[in-house]
Amino acid sequence: MPLDATPAPLVDSFGRTVSYLRLSVTDRCDLRCTYCMAEKMTFLPRRDLLSLEELARLSDIFIRQGVRKLRITGGEPLVRRDVMDLFRNLSGHLRRGRLDELTLTTNGTLLARHADELADCGVQRVNVSLDTLDPERYRAITRLGDIRMVLAGLEAAQAAGLRVKLNAVASRGMFEHEVDDLIRFAHGRGMDLTLIEEMPLGDTGLDRNESVISLRALQADLANRWTLTPERRSSGGPARYVRVAETGGQLGFISPMSCNFCALCNRVRVSCTGRFYSCMGDEGSVDLRAPLRRSVAEVQSTIRQAILMKPERHRFDLSRMAEPAVSRHMSALGG
Repeated sequence: MPLDATPAPLVDSFGRTVSYLRLSVTDRCDLRCTYCMAEKMTFLPRRDLLSLEELARLSDIFIRQGVRKLRITGGEPLVRRDVMDLFRNLSGHLRRGRLDELTLTTNGTLLARHADELADCGVQRVNVSLDTLDPERYRAITRLGDIRMVLAGLEAAQAAGLRVKLNAVASRGMFEHEVDDLIRFAHGRGMDLTLIEEMPLGDTGLDRNESVISLRALQADLANRWTLTPERRSSGGPARYVRVAETGGQLGFISPMSCNFCALCNRVRVSCTGRFYSCMGDEGSVDLRAPLRRSVAEVQSTIRQAILMKPERHRFDLSRMAEPAVSRHMSALGG
């Protein structure tokens, strides 16, 4: 079925137009980051996942209805076998002008292996999670990781011509002493850096009250050492940006806990099993797998009905971090 020439936009009941899909291809990951998942995780049986062909068809349906930006997430998306087949399929939408951007969020451990092919598929930038530059602390945060693999991935990505943005989950304690080094590292290599508040997603076995930090407070502290000038640009996401005069680089702040940004939300998420989530910070979801296996028209109708149920705002609350706001782990949808 050909794409509609002028697809009707996806608009929720609060007048927000949805143009950005974050598509998870797996809940699995080769790391066990302490803020993301429990140390001993039970992952979905592979038979429960949508096939790569189904993920491509579902993406096609969203694009028909006005999605212009598509981000592939996980878990760690690059651990999915043959995932590059999906990127090659989706690259056709870029070539035909049906999609403005195809991007990826990754922990970077497998990026060196795939960077060149990602660039060949039209991916122009990637987000890489990196919370510390200290090898021992990296190992402690990720429980399994070797930072050398990530550093090799960053080098390969830039060599392939990909723009890189580093994402770091801010936390109380050592991170506060390392954040300046992260700024220098990222900006010294032509990478942007975005700091993210820890979110109460899933039970990780740790007390988030002991680690969560408000980015408002952290930004105020950084302003004592750096000259931070607010920027008006937006990437279409929830980040607020400043320019760091001393480095010339860009620093972003994603503050779901201390600064609600839902009024501008333009994104929805689909899990690797075909569950549609209109809000990361809400339990509500709708099954798209069964409709997908029946007819395109039914999927389109289901999506439009689900969009209308998109909540006005998420459930996150900085004062209530002891218990998860939602039971789903961050790894289920890639944050």
